Amino acid sequence: MNKIKDFLQLIKPSLSIMVVFSSVMSFVLTPAFDQYEEKWKWVLLLFAGGMLVTGSANAINMVVEKDTDAQMKRTGKRPVASGKLSVQEGWAFAILTGAAGIFILGNFFNWTAAGLAAFSLFLYAFIYTPLKKVSSIAVLVGAFPGALPCLIGWAAGDDKLSTGGWILFGIQFLWQFPHFWAIAWIAHMDYSRVGFKLLPSDKGPTKFTALQTVIYSLLLLPVTLIPYYTGMCEYSTVSGMIGLFLIILANVFMIMRSVRLYQSMEVPAARRVMFGSYIYLPVVLLALLMSKA
Repeated sequence: MNKIKDFLQLIKPSLSIMVVFSSVMSFVLTPAFDQYEEKWKWVLLLFAGGMLVTGSANAINMVVEKDTDAQMKRTGKRPVASGKLSVQEGWAFAILTGAAGIFILGNFFNWTAAGLAAFSLFLYAFIYTPLKKVSSIAVLVGAFPGALPCLIGWAAGDDKLSTGGWILFGIQFLWQFPHFWAIAWIAHMDYSRVGFKLLPSDKGPTKFTALQTVIYSLLLLPVTLIPYYTGMCEYSTVSGMIGLFLIILANVFMIMRSVRLYQSMEVPAARRVMFGSYIYLPVVLLALLMSKA
């Protein structure tokens, strides 16, 4: 039983659920989704495939970073770092889950979605993960696999990479910068001790880092309004107006938290940005769904 729990920890369930949520929401936002019969069946299949691929990427991350994880308080109890699972068990789990997830996406949806999932897994596990110790550009690189779930979900429903998928990709791409920099700000001492370079300034948490957080939070506002200009969403209905209001409110909320970080330069303010970002993304995606044309 403990072994099962250890393998489940390799997936990083809470993180994976958040990632797959954006993929499912993108799938539901496609125009083609309305034509599906047994909608919940397809949602659950996409969720299962997404969880397996994301879990595989997270498992590889834990195997590759086992020595680094063992040195940090927040990651020291991870199954491979703590010795509960061997490196071989971690790799076996990653290969099996990754292959199963890609098969589900390809077999039940299409191979465009499956190919994107495979590319995302590769980019996260083998490019972003080792790059974290080389340069802070790792955050930029990591933002691509972090946003690809939106394209994967859209491709699964639309069978092609059309405008709506790229808009959702852009939203999640920009969102990751204030989100991740807030995490890196909070964990800066741990990260710098093991050689991770994740903040935009090599001097650590600085005004420059806080300003970058504000800039990316500001950029999110116009990008989240693009769906209303492309016809993907509408504001002429009551639900559409409510959705638009929620999106504007969520952006103001995120901008204010980032500005407060710039003003105070303190860890509690960074923590508010981090938790605010967890709220922001599902609110925006659900608001877009309310406004779906």
